[in-house]
This record gives sequence, C-alpha cells and structure tokens, in this order.
Amino acid sequence: MARLLKWLSWAMGVADVAIGALHLTTGLTAVPGAGSPGPTVDSLVRFFSAIFLGYGLAWIWVARQSPIPSRAVRLLAGVFFLGGASRLLSWAALGRPNWFQLVLMGIELALPPLYFWLSTADERETEARSRQTGVTTPGPARSTP
Repeated sequence: MARLLKWLSWAMGVADVAIGALHLTTGLTAVPGAGSPGPTVDSLVRFFSAIFLGYGLAWIWVARQSPIPSRAVRLLAGVFFLGGASRLLSWAALGRPNWFQLVLMGIELALPPLYFWLSTADERETEARSRQTGVTTPGPARSTP
C-alpha cells in the first residue's frame, strides 16, 4: 500500500505541475469549450494555473518524504476534493459544463477517498519495519486515531 501511495502522490504531482504549466503558458486555449471570454478571464486562469503548479509541487514534496506524512496527504486530497465539489457548485449555478470538465470532476471527487484510505500506509509500514529491526526512524509526530 505504501508503494501505491508513493506512486499516486508522484503521479498527482507530476500531472498537476504539467497541467498548471500548460495552462499558465497557453491560457484559455488549454480549456476545452472555454472559447475566448477576454483578457480578464485569461488573466484569472493563468493566475490559478500558477497556484495549481505549486499544488503539484506540494504533491511531489510529499512523495519525496519518508515516511510520506499522512496529514499532508489528507490536506492535499481534501483540497482536490474541494475542487471537484466546486465544479458541482458551478454546474448547479450555471448549468452543465463541457464533457471534459465532467470527467475532471469525477476524478476530483473519486480520488480523494483513495488518498484518505492510503494516507497512513507509509507511516504504518515504516513503523512496522522499525519494530522488526529495533531501529527507530525519525518522522513526524503521530497521534493515534
């Protein structure tokens, strides 16, 4: 499970950095069905793209930690879920978006529960290895759930 968590964290980080960089450099042309609403919306998209790129870098940072910190995974997954929920709110307020946005919304709502479920996997495996070998590994302070 820890390997899956690491792989998913890396994949999320790399995908988010790539998507953020694409939208940052190309603006609204990277948004299916967006058309050309003008410079104000393009500016907004590029601004949020920089934040999304940073979000991807946070996932990469998480994937590089040993053990992968469950609190950080839960926080980042929660933000991702909030993005999907925001798409639902937009759909309710303004109507059905482009089909591709619906696919993204499905991913944004489906993946976070998987991340929450896996979030403690690396910490648990590291702790189990430490108990077996008698060697303690420094890591974040953990509280018992």
